[in-house]
Amino acid sequence: MRHPLVAGNWKMNGNHESIAALIASLLEIRSDADVVIFPPYVYLPLVVAGIEGAGISVGAQNVSEQHSGAFTGEVSGQMLREVGCRYAIVGHSERRSIYGETNQQVAEKFTAAQAGGLIPVLCVGETLEQREQGETLAIIAAQIDAVIKGSGLGAVCEAVIAYEPVWAIGTGKTASAEQAQVVHQAIRQQLGDSGAKTRILYGGSVKAANASELFMQPDVDGALVGGASLDAKEFKEICKLA
Repeated sequence: MRHPLVAGNWKMNGNHESIAALIASLLEIRSDADVVIFPPYVYLPLVVAGIEGAGISVGAQNVSEQHSGAFTGEVSGQMLREVGCRYAIVGHSERRSIYGETNQQVAEKFTAAQAGGLIPVLCVGETLEQREQGETLAIIAAQIDAVIKGSGLGAVCEAVIAYEPVWAIGTGKTASAEQAQVVHQAIRQQLGDSGAKTRILYGGSVKAANASELFMQPDVDGALVGGASLDAKEFKEICKLA
């Protein structure tokens, strides 16, 4: 049995005051699911200290593929682990589309995250154009295959995978529960028997209103929540439903 996981990606939002208030409210979370939050880099120490003892994990929104050296502005997995991170997101569609991260670079970041003692949350997903052309499963399979080639099937199965259709991120649109299940099932089939215990999350305008139906799908093991994770009441309700 896979244990559900709900993750909140705060993206580039918040300030010291608003994050302190959000943390205070999140301490009231009552959920059987594992919960992890991903603040901006600069607030990681504040969040780690604020949720101590609450049973909530902290992760980074990105990680360098480099271990150390002259890479101005980059942060390594070891550094993130040292300040209290347990997870790191790799391959988010915003990193792929805005910053040009390729499947190969995402694979390298995945390897670096694990080497630094972090659990990667590997994001995969298709654009609206790719979906309309019937390329969804092929695109996602290629994104995962690049990481398998770089780190091995076993390493990928020990991580978390998040399916985030690009057309549903921040748009208010969401894949139907049935659409999500088709993709999640295909991902699990790609992983084979080794992926039976791999947690596969859905992301893309997840809210309390649609979370329950998504969580009922046999291969949906939780959610990677974006905007709704900044609303403590909404996020707590999603966690409760998981």
